[in-house]
Amino acid sequence: MLLGCKLYILVLFIHFMNTKFKRHQKVKLLFVPLEKDIEPYQEEMPQIEKGMIGEVNVILPNGQYHILIRDKTGEKLAYVVMDEESLEPAGPKPKSDHIDIDDVDEVLTDIHHKNKS
Repeated sequence: MLLGCKLYILVLFIHFMNTKFKRHQKVKLLFVPLEKDIEPYQEEMPQIEKGMIGEVNVILPNGQYHILIRDKTGEKLAYVVMDEESLEPAGPKPKSDHIDIDDVDEVLTDIHHKNKS
């Protein structure tokens, strides 16, 4: 039952977390990121500029975005951490990985009934 409660809380968090961008969505940098917010993929520090296109890698718990930046050939340059206000969409949103709460209730009910018997 404890596993079911944890699952339900996680799903509620994901369901109600309002973010402007979704994972794997293409975004455009509106500002040059601070040097401390750049994680180079290779050893040398790449030149990250305003207007570069990236892809949302992870939505961080503090509401910031971990963005993968690639060069023109598709090679990974760096990951940058950016605020929502520092980004704009650069393409369509990916299909939603939205979870319907009714489906979760049904699964948890099934788990509860199986544990009873």
